[in-house]
Amino acid sequence: MNELKKIAVKIYTDGACKKNPGAGGYAALLTTKQDNKTHEKIIKGQEALTTNNRMELMAVIKALESLKRPCSIDLYSDSQYVVKGITEWIINWEKNNWKNAARKPVENKDLWQRLKEATIKHSIKWHWVKAHAGHKENEIVDAIASGEAEKAAAKIL
Repeated sequence: MNELKKIAVKIYTDGACKKNPGAGGYAALLTTKQDNKTHEKIIKGQEALTTNNRMELMAVIKALESLKRPCSIDLYSDSQYVVKGITEWIINWEKNNWKNAARKPVENKDLWQRLKEATIKHSIKWHWVKAHAGHKENEIVDAIASGEAEKAAAKIL
């Protein structure tokens, strides 16, 4: 049986919070080229009381969970917390029973575990991009995530 070729997908993510903690939002832009056409999908959401780090993680999680089959992914985030967390730190967190280097419980353990599960079926290259540095797709998801955080904050008032 021939294995299906993995679809190549680029994912750009960002999270935002009005206060930290406070009202937050997240966004992801997924792009792929098929049949000489570029296809785009935006995923976004909000939470009334959260943190910036949780929103950064949710953007990535929701993007990966939206994919229906295994993909070859280039994932771009302006969060070193996300990129280093999933590519470096998580290995020791798991070895140390979800304790960090200071032997304290890892923050956002629930989301880290969910993120790890969401990565299993994909081939992912993780890329950190500098925020607010003119990276077109990062600026797009930043604006959407900030808008979602504004909407969440408005609901609280």
